[in-house]
Amino acid sequence: MTPTRRRRLVIVIAMVVGVAIAAGLGLQAFRNNLLYYFTPSQVAAGDAHAGQRFRMGGLVAMGSVRRTPGSMTVHFTLTDMKDSIPITYTGILPDLFREGQGIVVYGTLEKNGQFVADQVLAKHDSKYMPPEVTAAMQKAMQAQQAAVKGAS
Repeated sequence: MTPTRRRRLVIVIAMVVGVAIAAGLGLQAFRNNLLYYFTPSQVAAGDAHAGQRFRMGGLVAMGSVRRTPGSMTVHFTLTDMKDSIPITYTGILPDLFREGQGIVVYGTLEKNGQFVADQVLAKHDSKYMPPEVTAAMQKAMQAQQAAVKGAS
């Protein structure tokens, strides 16, 4: 092999290795920035892991909102009409936040099953609900109806 060909081969190999490293770093950054969406039923089933950051949507359960006196901490329960997950949030809640309201929370799940939210988003229109939440609630309602028919 001539010195010119050897130099070209080394340059080509160095370029291939450089592109592979850049692609690997890009994929790693992409994976770290993924934010998965779960329903309370999926979280209760163990699909989400403790310490994992994700978003979860559902309805604020009626009678579940409790505020800690003297602080901005709020405890409430998020439900999809099948399962419920306790939520803790410290901060200012959206104006549209109330019991029975559809919301999406961002945060992490603790080992004790408590979800600690970093952000709470409330839907703006009474007719809109995220498609995942709508599908999960319809599935839960169908399961309840089937259970009632089966008990009859």
